Amino acid sequence: MPKTQEVIVSFRSVRKTYDGESLVVKSLDLDIYRGEFLTLLGPSGSGKTTCLMMLAGFEFPTGGEIHLDGKLLNNVPPHKRDIGMVFQNYALFPHLTVGQNVAYPLSVRKVPATERAARVNEALRMVRMEIFEKRYPAQLSGGQQQRIALARALVSKPKLVLMDEPLGALDKQLREHMQYELKSLHAELGLTFVYVTHDQDEALTMSDRVAVFDKGVVQQLDTVDRMYESPCNEFVANFVGDSNRLRGTIASVDGEFCDFRLDDGTRLVGRNIGNAAAGASAIACIRPERMNVVYGSDRANGAAANALAGEARSLIYFGDHVRMRCAFKGQDECFVKVPIGTGALERFAPGAPVTLAFAPEHLRVFA
Repeated sequence: MPKTQEVIVSFRSVRKTYDGESLVVKSLDLDIYRGEFLTLLGPSGSGKTTCLMMLAGFEFPTGGEIHLDGKLLNNVPPHKRDIGMVFQNYALFPHLTVGQNVAYPLSVRKVPATERAARVNEALRMVRMEIFEKRYPAQLSGGQQQRIALARALVSKPKLVLMDEPLGALDKQLREHMQYELKSLHAELGLTFVYVTHDQDEALTMSDRVAVFDKGVVQQLDTVDRMYESPCNEFVANFVGDSNRLRGTIASVDGEFCDFRLDDGTRLVGRNIGNAAAGASAIACIRPERMNVVYGSDRANGAAANALAGEARSLIYFGDHVRMRCAFKGQDECFVKVPIGTGALERFAPGAPVTLAFAPEHLRVFA
C-alpha cells in the first residue's frame, strides 16, 4: 500500500450505458490512492475496461463525476488529462522509431525539441531500453515492445498510469517475468498505476488493492490477502483463486459461525457470511489448500470433526504437490492439494475412499 491514503482519483455515482437501457457500469463509487497499484479485475463484460476508458477520456460517463486531483474530468479530452496509457496491443506506430514513438505524446503537447530528447532518453532508461532508440517496433520482441509502450506512457511524467491488459499478448514465462518488472518499476517510481485484467494471478502478484467487478458493480475492493482469504460473496470466492463449492442448508446459527448441513446429512461448521438465518439454502466455499487428507489414525483420534467422506477420482502431479480430484455424494467434484512425500500417489488410486478435513474458520458459507 502507498505510504499515505491521499485520494488522487474519485468516481462518484458514475454510470455508463451504450444503448440508453442497460448499464455497463452501475453507480460506481471508487477512490484510488496516490502511489498505489490498483487492479480492476473481472470477467469480460463486467465493466472494468469501461471504467478505465472513462478515466482515460476515451469514453464519457452517462452520469456521475470523475475527479483527478480534485479536477472534474468528465468533459476533458484525453491529451489534457495528465494521464499515461498502455494499451493491450501496445499501439506503437510501425513507421516510427522507438525514440519517435516515445516522443509522440511530447510532440502533441508541443514540448521543445531539446527537452523532448532529454525526456525520451530518461523514459527509455527507466525501462532499460535506451540502446533500442533507433530501432522500429517490428525489430523488437513482444516484451521489448511492451517496455516501449510503458516508456511512452511515462515520458510526459503523468500523475497516473493506466494499463489495459498490457501483458495479454505475451507467452506465459515472459508474462510472469513482466509482472515482477512492472511491480518493481511501480515501487521505484512511486506513481499511481491502475491496471485492468481478467487474470487473477496477475492481480494477486502485482497489486496493492484489487477491485473485483461483475455486472457493472464492484463486488469487493480490498488488499490482495484479504481478497483471497476473506471473499465477501460467492462470486469473489470463485473468481479469485481456486475454490471448492458445497451445497446445503444452514441448520443453526451460533454467533459468526453456523451449522451447515449437506443433502446427505453431513454436518459442517463454517463462517456465516452475511448473517443468514437458520433454514436458508446456502453455498459453502473453501480453498483447496485449506483441506487436508485425513489418515486412519487421525480420524480415530477425532481430528476430523469437520470432514467430508468420498472417493478419489484422479491424481495430477504438479512437482511440489499432487492435485487430487475427489467426488462426494450429491456435490460437485472437489480437489485438494496434497504435498509431495505424503504418499498420495501410492495410497489414493481412482476409486479409493478418502476423507478431507478442514477448520471451521476456512469454510465460508454464503446464503
